[in-house]
Amino acid sequence: MCIEHGRVLLARHVPPKGESHRTLPGGKVEHAEDPFDAVIREVAEETGCDAMVERLLGVDSRVIPAADRLLPGLPDHQNVGIFYRVRITGGRLRPEPNGDVAESVWTPIPDVAFLRRSSLVDIGPRPGADRPGNRPRRSRSGRRTDPALRPPPTSTRPGVSVIR
Repeated sequence: MCIEHGRVLLARHVPPKGESHRTLPGGKVEHAEDPFDAVIREVAEETGCDAMVERLLGVDSRVIPAADRLLPGLPDHQNVGIFYRVRITGGRLRPEPNGDVAESVWTPIPDVAFLRRSSLVDIGPRPGADRPGNRPRRSRSGRRTDPALRPPPTSTRPGVSVIR
């Protein structure tokens, strides 16, 4: 996630079928690729810009029900998203060559609410949110849990935080 001067960098994704929407630059981790390297590669591929990872923001896990999948007949899909705060260090915004990103645009954060967008966009750049996953959710027992009520991250060794 790239945020600078009150703006977030969003990519306009144009799927083969359906309407375009805004999303965060990113994508799949290749086989044997470190997620840290994947985010740098994906930002470059989708936006044309070089990026530097500043820090891990958090991890989001969600299940996409079979009924919501683009292709009928596919099973439920578990998606684990790793969110990093990145800083653009060079390059120039451009469309993704031979890809699904038509353009990348620095968007004022207040304007994001009015865009057709992926649910991933809402995880990070909300006012007061400094990491993904800050939303009430249901635990396995079905009870709603509020992230604000979770205990703070704990440390297993000095200087290492564990996100629960």
